[in-house]
Formats: sequence, structure tokens, C-alpha cells
Amino acid sequence: MAKITLRGNPIHTSGELPKVGAKAPDFKLTTKDLKDVSLADYKGKKKLLNIVPSLDTPVCALSTKKFNEHAKAHADTVILIVSADLPFAQGRFCGNEHLDNVVPLSLMRDKKFAKDYGVLLQDGPLAGVTARAVVVLDANDKVTYTEMVPEIAQEPDYNRALKALG
Repeated sequence: MAKITLRGNPIHTSGELPKVGAKAPDFKLTTKDLKDVSLADYKGKKKLLNIVPSLDTPVCALSTKKFNEHAKAHADTVILIVSADLPFAQGRFCGNEHLDNVVPLSLMRDKKFAKDYGVLLQDGPLAGVTARAVVVLDANDKVTYTEMVPEIAQEPDYNRALKALG
């Protein structure tokens, strides 16, 4: 269980992020078209999972925009934005912001991803959604970088995450 904060107040996650060097847990998440996808759908590509509580918050929106910019120039990489938002809201947000280079994925059908990746918030006002985290996977789904952002209201370390993509 990771101990993080929300505006300075302690909260806890369901576990720990996958270890660097480990095979990433598979998942079933839902696209904006209501299609379920798994790691196999992104086979052969490097993956950056930008895990956020909700795209309807300033820091989550900002991180999605920043990673979208990186994705424009890196066709061998897929940026997956994982949140508890409904697919309709994710699609609307990405459409309104012209974010065509990221793939929003929803936890709407199952919280297994959040539990397997250790990011499900257990307590506090956001209990039931995810902590803010970044997980980078190589083309073979091996974990090459993780960051559990210690304060939910703060941005992830973009430089370290993008450097891990290679």
C-alpha cells in the first residue's frame, strides 16, 4: 500500500505499482467507442500509461495534453490515459482539446486494473478512483519505469517518464 497525499492529507492506495523489470499485468479497459481492450491490442509498441483520477481536473488535463504532444512525433509509442471517467466524457474531453495522439481508457466496467497496478484509492474524498501514476512499458510489456506521484495535485515527472520510453 502506497501512502500519498491529496492537498497534504494522507491517503492510501490498494497496493504498489508493478516493479521495474516485471511483466506488466494484463488489463481490460474500455475505449471511447465502448470497446474493451487489453495489452495485446498494443502489441509491439512501447506504452506509457498516464493513470489519472479524472480528466475533469486541471492537473489530469495538463498531463494528458503534455503527453499528447510527445506522442505526435513518436509513432512507435502509444500513450494510454487511464481514468475512472466514463468513455463518453473522455472522448468529449479529447475531442474538445484536439488530443488525437493519446488513447483514453476507462475503468467503467472493472476496477481490476486499478487493483493490479496498485493505484486504487482506498480512502479519502477520492476513494474508488485512481491515484496519479505513470507506468512505462517496452514493446514486450516489460515495466521500464514507474512513478507514483506522491501528491495527487502535483504533475508527474514528464522528463523521466519520456526518457524511459527511449
